[in-house]
Amino acid sequence: MWLGPEEVLVANALWVTERANPFFVLQRRRGHGKGGGLTGLLVGTLDVVLDSSARVAPYRILHQTQDSQVYWTVACGSSRKEITKHWEWLENNLLQTLSIFDNEEDITTFVKGKIHGIIAEENKNLQPQGDEDPGKFKEAELKMRKQFGMPEGEKLVNYYSCSYWKGHVPRQGWLYLTVNHLCFYSFLLGKEVSLVVRWVDVTRLEKNATLLFPESIRVDTRDQELFFSMFLNITETFKLMEQLANLAMRQLLDSEGFLEDKALPRPPQPHKKISALKRDLDARAKNECYQATFRLPRDERLDGHTGCTLWTPFNKVHIPGQMFISSNYICFASKEEDACHLIIPLREVTIVEKADSSGVLPSPLSISTKSKMTFLFANLKDRDFLVQRISDFLQKMPSKQPGSSRAARKTSIADPAPESSPATQPSSPTSPLGGHQGACAQEAPTASQGLLKLFQRSTPMEDLGAKGAKEKMKEESWNIHFFEFGRGMCMYRTARTRELVLKGIPESLRGELWLLFSGAWNEMVTHPGYYAELVEKSTGKYSLATEEIERDLHRSMPEHPAFQNELGIAALRRVLTAYAFRNPTIGYCQAMNIVTSVLLLYGSEEEAFWLLVALCERMLPDYYNTRVVGALVDQGIFEELTRDFLPQLSEKMQDLGVISSISLSWFLTLFLSVMPFESAVVIVDCFFYEGIKVILQVALAILDANMEQLLGCSDEGEAMTVLGRYLDNVVNKQSVSPPIPHLHALLTSGDKPPEEVDIFDLLKVSYEKFSSLRAEDIEQMRFKQRLKVIQSLEDTAKRSVVRAIPGDIGFSIEELEDLYMVFKAKHLASQYWGSSRPAAVRRDPSLPYLEQYRIDVNQFQELFASLTPWACGSHTPVLAGRMFRLLDENKDSLINFKEFVTGMSGMYHGDLTEKLKVLYKLHLPPALSPEEAESALEATHYFTEDSSSEASPLTSDLDLFLPWEAQEALQQDEREGARNEDIQEKREEKGTSPPDYRHYLRMWAKEKEVQKETIKDLPKMNQEQFIELCKTLYNMFSEDPMEQDLYHAIATVASLLLRIGEVGKRFSARPGRKPRDIAPEEDELPAPDLPQNPARELQPPAAGDPQAKAGGDTHPGKAPQESQVVGEGGGGEGQGSPSQPLSDDETKDDLSMSSYSVVSTGSLQCEDLADDTVLVGGEARSPVTTPHCGGTVDTDWSISFEQILASILTESVLVNFLEKKVDIGLKIKDQKKVERQFSTSSDHEQSAALG
Repeated sequence: MWLGPEEVLVANALWVTERANPFFVLQRRRGHGKGGGLTGLLVGTLDVVLDSSARVAPYRILHQTQDSQVYWTVACGSSRKEITKHWEWLENNLLQTLSIFDNEEDITTFVKGKIHGIIAEENKNLQPQGDEDPGKFKEAELKMRKQFGMPEGEKLVNYYSCSYWKGHVPRQGWLYLTVNHLCFYSFLLGKEVSLVVRWVDVTRLEKNATLLFPESIRVDTRDQELFFSMFLNITETFKLMEQLANLAMRQLLDSEGFLEDKALPRPPQPHKKISALKRDLDARAKNECYQATFRLPRDERLDGHTGCTLWTPFNKVHIPGQMFISSNYICFASKEEDACHLIIPLREVTIVEKADSSGVLPSPLSISTKSKMTFLFANLKDRDFLVQRISDFLQKMPSKQPGSSRAARKTSIADPAPESSPATQPSSPTSPLGGHQGACAQEAPTASQGLLKLFQRSTPMEDLGAKGAKEKMKEESWNIHFFEFGRGMCMYRTARTRELVLKGIPESLRGELWLLFSGAWNEMVTHPGYYAELVEKSTGKYSLATEEIERDLHRSMPEHPAFQNELGIAALRRVLTAYAFRNPTIGYCQAMNIVTSVLLLYGSEEEAFWLLVALCERMLPDYYNTRVVGALVDQGIFEELTRDFLPQLSEKMQDLGVISSISLSWFLTLFLSVMPFESAVVIVDCFFYEGIKVILQVALAILDANMEQLLGCSDEGEAMTVLGRYLDNVVNKQSVSPPIPHLHALLTSGDKPPEEVDIFDLLKVSYEKFSSLRAEDIEQMRFKQRLKVIQSLEDTAKRSVVRAIPGDIGFSIEELEDLYMVFKAKHLASQYWGSSRPAAVRRDPSLPYLEQYRIDVNQFQELFASLTPWACGSHTPVLAGRMFRLLDENKDSLINFKEFVTGMSGMYHGDLTEKLKVLYKLHLPPALSPEEAESALEATHYFTEDSSSEASPLTSDLDLFLPWEAQEALQQDEREGARNEDIQEKREEKGTSPPDYRHYLRMWAKEKEVQKETIKDLPKMNQEQFIELCKTLYNMFSEDPMEQDLYHAIATVASLLLRIGEVGKRFSARPGRKPRDIAPEEDELPAPDLPQNPARELQPPAAGDPQAKAGGDTHPGKAPQESQVVGEGGGGEGQGSPSQPLSDDETKDDLSMSSYSVVSTGSLQCEDLADDTVLVGGEARSPVTTPHCGGTVDTDWSISFEQILASILTESVLVNFLEKKVDIGLKIKDQKKVERQFSTSSDHEQSAALG
């Protein structure tokens, strides 16, 4: 490639000059290519350690004038061919021009200008838009692709200098982190280490520090452990590795590949050392953190953040922290975790203005909202730019929608008045609440307020005594809080807010505060009418999700009166169905009904819907899917926390297996299914404010409270009973709702009931003992556990798939597991390296494991070429394409693992007949492509249409050579046998009246039994297909030790079968006459000569081959003799060898007996055949030429599978070849090295260099 001219002071230190002229020098890097000696090794080591560009481009061209000592690089190349092309261009286009100049400075200026012009012209059409990666980074990406054989689709994210520990010896080199792989390369004094690990194979990734590996990163796969250390910035490297591994796990979970964010703001000047992809990933990580911290929608993108202070009117101080700006929100987080959090939606902002600066309040910024609240920020570094950005975002805010009267009522949540609670606002068009609503009701949602208000007792609060007074005090405390800290989304969230939540949210405010703390309110306000539209679209639609929803509707809090009538059931149905329609990936999962029913008690249908969205998609990610991955991940965290906080109990719990049993029911339903409702709902209050941290804390507190009893348990059942009794007695003494009976654990009668535990005391203990848990730590543990859980699920899927493979496949369990990993790797490679169709189309996680991973024809061809025992050289892709079409039974151009293994097993583990049957079917439709099968299809159509030419549907061509009377007797026997079977069946049916159940079971089993294909089910093969079959066999024999013997054998068999087909076609062409009545014409039955050159026999004749054209008239004299044979050959006993040349007299015996007696005496039954292949002898004067050669195919000619099998059985060398056993294990190992690029640190001693 051409390079912008750069000055080189020392031109010959590490380079060897190969060509030179007065103006240019072509050089090669010392040590590149053959030889080089010790100097070459040292230079190679230096290039790797210093990351020199000479590793990629070991050739270069320098410009120099005669009197100057300064050189200028003008071009470099990775190969001699590339650099020579540039050298020749310079000699042909510049040398003559440069010789005219007198001044050397003018020469250099002209050369530099010319090179810059060439580069500008080349780059004009390459990437006119988008980010350009830095030149140094592009060079590193080129090195990575060249070193590890990666395709263009593999994008480098970043690269780092580090050491890989091989044993106790560190190998200094470079770590390349790509989107899908971790790669490492080192070359030190002749020792080379090359590693490639796919991120989807990583089972453990952690940063640790030990005496042996100081400040190291550990990467584990199923096969080995890798340690990397000596990073310049190990924290940055580890974070990027975590992010890439997380993306890979997401890919395994739901087939979401990495897509670059095109909407990301582009910097005015790209960073010199950071790629666009790295910047994209950094922005993605910041966005995720921003969304999680402030509970914002998942599509919210952070625009920037800056340090500032916030004036807090409730305590009149300036709190230092960070301001975050995005397209729809301004947020603030204090440096102290609990000091203050603030979220200001831009839809609420009315005024943004710069206040007057002072020494006490530098660079202040005032923001006012519709709710009459004003926020004062100060100490802003670039206030003018910040105001401009906020103004730009405000201008892009959508104007009021036509139906904004409802939106105006909704946004009144920001007002301090308690009566404007969103729980009391209508969220959708209403209709009479008492109206009956069925499953397919067409009306809009009707539950416009929480169901609890409709179904609770009408007892006044004053009549509830102490409980009522307590509830009034809670409401008053929250009203005071709203007055001091604001109400609605713009509330100041402080430690005081948390205290009030822990003391309990009053029922009248519960729905409102759940919406605010979860962030569901933001999505509901910004998507007006979305839920009603979903309900309308989903009404009347039926799917697997709706069936499951209907099944679980009446199991959702059946003890609560709200769900004992159709109103509550219908509301629950609509919310669950609407969500399944919104998110078909999740659809519906068990436990969603329990959680949603509680949400409906405290909010309208629309509010419950958006709370469910927040729960499933943000607060409890991956909890509610088919594999409950999120719950399993948090279960792993719970086990880890138990080891840390309750070490004496952890081992006991593991032995009993209790944690895995309890945690799923606790976490999936937020304790709602295991605690009394009025107690569990207090935990839900805290969950919406604090997140998963509260659930883990409470779970630890429950184990801690029952430690003594659990340590004394002897089995899992006893431990579950202890915990069940405890949870049943967690009470909420402050609840004003009527008590709801809870039937979680069956209490043994006569046992003393355990003491009641107040839910607020349990929460207090959980915060006192386990409050050291932080959200950041939980997210870190989630990543670690996610790797473990998803890889464990993948292993489970692998075992399930292997178990689903029928036992007659022939491969061992280990071989099937290895084949599955290779097959899966090929599927995953298509996801990130492109394919003919989107990966999501090929993998559907809702399907059974066996159907999830599928590959297309291109991927199958690659696997076939590396795994098949039938290597055919250049013919292998053709054979692979045919095998793919044969296996693709449903014609969707994809095959699953079972189909793939079936094809492999036929080649590896079948007997001679099975292997030959596979080869036979590979040369018949549908294995033949339409182009190949055009002639074959005509032949098949002819045979099917002219079925009357057959003596019987069950007879083949070979039967026609039996005496006619014998055939008729045989057919009579078959008819008699069939009648006898019918009579026997009727007798069995009449034997019992009515038939007993065993008769029907036998009938059912017979219907369900998979009919195994026999050779009688195979259709006949026409001439083109037979020739293709012979070509395939010829290619298979190439490079075999017995190559010549195999060629001779297949030539002999092919010639014999060609004559058999010629004889057989005479009878199929005359449907109305018996064989002995047929008088052959002179030119009707040419007999091809046996080949003298087996290798030439298998080559198709050229289009203009005179032998092919005149083949039909070569031996007309033999036709009468051969037709005579047909009339008399039924009972002959002559012996003839088909492998020896025959005289005219011997031909009679050969055709009448030898050719067919092999089949008859072997009691092989004859059949019809299919279409497929091509091969004709160059010397066999047959009337056949292949369509590929421009000729025509004899459509009357056909042979059956038995005839081919019987002929091959006469050649022991062919039998031995087809029965030869091949070990697939070695091929799988080779394929793993190629496909997975998993080089397991290979050392290559370059002894030749030292020699």
